[in-house]
Amino acid sequence: MDCIVLAAGRGTRMKSRLTKVLHTIAGRPLLHYPVRAALDAGASHVVVVCSEESMATIEANLSPAFGHAQIECRIQTEPRGTGDAARVGIERCNSDVVAILCGDTPLVDADNVRALLSELREKKASLVVQSCVVQDPGSYGRIVRNAEQNVIAIREHTDLRDDYERGVNEVNAGIYVGKREVLSAALDRISPNNRQGEYYLTDVVEDIAKFALVVARCGNPDSLRGVNDRIQLEEAESIMYQRIARRHSLAGVTIRGNARIEDSVEIEPDATIEFGVSLRGQTKIESDAVVEVGCVIVDSSIGRNAIIKPYSVIEKSSVGVGAQIGPFARLRPESIIEEDAHIGNFVETKKTVVHRGAKANHLSYLGDGDIGEKANVGAGTIFCNYDGYKKHKTIIGPRAFIGSDSQLVAPVTIGPGAYVASGTTVTKDVPADALAISRVKQENRPDYAARLRARLASSAGKKP
Repeated sequence: MDCIVLAAGRGTRMKSRLTKVLHTIAGRPLLHYPVRAALDAGASHVVVVCSEESMATIEANLSPAFGHAQIECRIQTEPRGTGDAARVGIERCNSDVVAILCGDTPLVDADNVRALLSELREKKASLVVQSCVVQDPGSYGRIVRNAEQNVIAIREHTDLRDDYERGVNEVNAGIYVGKREVLSAALDRISPNNRQGEYYLTDVVEDIAKFALVVARCGNPDSLRGVNDRIQLEEAESIMYQRIARRHSLAGVTIRGNARIEDSVEIEPDATIEFGVSLRGQTKIESDAVVEVGCVIVDSSIGRNAIIKPYSVIEKSSVGVGAQIGPFARLRPESIIEEDAHIGNFVETKKTVVHRGAKANHLSYLGDGDIGEKANVGAGTIFCNYDGYKKHKTIIGPRAFIGSDSQLVAPVTIGPGAYVASGTTVTKDVPADALAISRVKQENRPDYAARLRARLASSAGKKP
């Protein structure tokens, strides 16, 4: 089987500079899903038919996911309809059987294609189309049958001929599997004899039905959901998120409420994903990890038994086995939090390694750093890593203690076991096991507060 994916539509209702089929749902372009469905169903070659202006961006989006071996893009030079686009694609097909899918129907899957392929073989048909029965057919093309209930045509909504055809609620889902030679010949015969003046792919049904068997196989209405505007994009994405959550749940993951998990995310059994979590990109959650309410994790790995507490944000970072993050923590790119380390509330890290068992539990900024095993970073600590031109590194040795409200002016190294007193500004290296302290000497003046208040009140024209 070869497959043609129609992706040349302009998508004007999206009101976007971006090609319609490259708008994303659940982290992948719309076009990704029908292409993957074709490959998963066994297609040896996929031809994506696109417009000249969109070809380069479509190729750039497909290549990282699928490579070049099984997929090629072909240009429909003029927007002359789906029949013309299919004709462009079928010229590159060599297999005896060809599937035709739409690039803006992301909810189609391999099972849809396999079912039509089986129907084609079992009934010895020349063409099988997927249909769906819906309560309100709206603008979808109708499946037209004769008195013997054989399929004789698909009639587009704008070309419906009478009340009988307008009353049909079996509609075309836009998925076709047929014999290549029969399809190719029919595509050559169709004409733009309709109100739109376009070559309709649906016209091949009436053409083929005159001399061969055409079968309509009724399936899930979700598979016909095309995306033509932002509302339909959101509706399709909502269904896709439900499918993804169900897939992970059946594989042993606890998922609660409205978690939004993108298609590319990996989650191992016995992990727990709580309400309102967003998992994006190349994220991996290992077994027994817990991601609590409202967390956002992007392109990151979370180790076994790790706990990500509520409303933490993690991007392009890794969290080790048994580590704890948050609540309200932020790990910016290239943060590495090792086994049993703790990053607490309102702590921000960037390009920093926090080694095994180290802790930074409160209100700190740790940028461009290396924090040794079992070191403790106190509340309010700041790594002063940027001089306005370059970033510099802060190194804290194992078991060192950084007191609260300390500023470490990089580049600087705190030796193993060293102690930095609270309120210290560190501007030079601290040797191992040394105490660093830099404070202005405290002076207490008895009864001075009352005189100070009186003076300040007088200058403001108020009573003390």
